[in-house]
Amino acid sequence: MVTIAQCQRLHAAWFAALAAATGGKTFSTHGCTWVWLPARRELMMMFPEAVTASAVRPALAEGTRLGATTARVWLNGAVDAVDLGSLGFAPGWQPWWMAAPVSAVVRSGDDDAVLTDAVPDYWGPLEQELRVVRSQPRHAWHAVTRDAGGGNISGAAYSFHPAGVAGLSGLGGIHQLEVLPAYQRRGLATALLSTTARAASEAGAVHLAVNATPHGYEFLSRRGFTLLGRGRTWSLDL
Repeated sequence: MVTIAQCQRLHAAWFAALAAATGGKTFSTHGCTWVWLPARRELMMMFPEAVTASAVRPALAEGTRLGATTARVWLNGAVDAVDLGSLGFAPGWQPWWMAAPVSAVVRSGDDDAVLTDAVPDYWGPLEQELRVVRSQPRHAWHAVTRDAGGGNISGAAYSFHPAGVAGLSGLGGIHQLEVLPAYQRRGLATALLSTTARAASEAGAVHLAVNATPHGYEFLSRRGFTLLGRGRTWSLDL
């Protein structure tokens, strides 16, 4: 059975992979782990066991030096966040952790989505973060769908199956699944989910985890995912 702790560890590994692929970094302050994502100009604290001002202040100073415009803290729901409010952070959106067996997600007839590590349409952060697929071809995959008429991208998603992360054997993740509003309700999200899940499965994933929104919960629950629990985020504009 997949746990919330595993979902959190997987999420942190995904952001660390994005940082490594885009010239960012991972560092610690007073036992708390931070990830710097230069493509997004975002600094993130990843699931600390406790939050203290002494751990946050030096990281914010480093984020300012690096050019971050936003700092975000990802928390387990049980962690006391009182110090974040005193530092100017505000409560953000709530992650909904969900998981499913790969066998429940992979479906036939998902030809609408194509795996690719090169998307000429991408620019800025999208183009930079696609490097994670080229830097980790056996652990990260990206799929797109396109408009049959004009060839424009209509949706995209990543899957990720890290190696060497304690406690994550057999667990892969689905990340950044999105279908543009004009193309929704055509089965494209299902195709993207299935295609990326199959890639992770072929690399050894037995279960999949996802960080859903309340809107995404409705779709994912129909595709075999079950809700494990909810977390919290806090954010600060720098």
